[in-house]
Amino acid sequence: MSQEPQNVTLTIRVIKSFPFRNVKPIILLNYDIKNNSAKDLYEHCMEHIQKTSAFLPFRKTPFDFLKVYNHAQRTKSLNLVVNFDHDDDSSWILDIENSSKKLCEYDIQNETEISMFVLKDYLKFKENPEEKW
Repeated sequence: MSQEPQNVTLTIRVIKSFPFRNVKPIILLNYDIKNNSAKDLYEHCMEHIQKTSAFLPFRKTPFDFLKVYNHAQRTKSLNLVVNFDHDDDSSWILDIENSSKKLCEYDIQNETEISMFVLKDYLKFKENPEEKW
């Protein structure tokens, strides 16, 4: 049984390349965080990438991870591409396999920014965060 919706605006930062800062946003308006899980959000973003012509260069990238870049009204990371902090904090890492934990349970609110990327690329970039642009 679904709860009363809580609609917010979310920015999903789709990251194709960390060193080259290849990032493209998906802006989700009126997105229901009480009835949608991280899995739902991931699937919605993947569908958007496949159907939107602006994301053509991103279509073959095997995105497999969602992480909060910054919570609304809190300090932002100094890194322009991704937030290296909070790798072990369950309110910052979204489980895209879990369809029962809703987005509001991750402390996601209006204007939260979430990064979507390939985990192995993130770990490699974190070891040596050298930008090549």
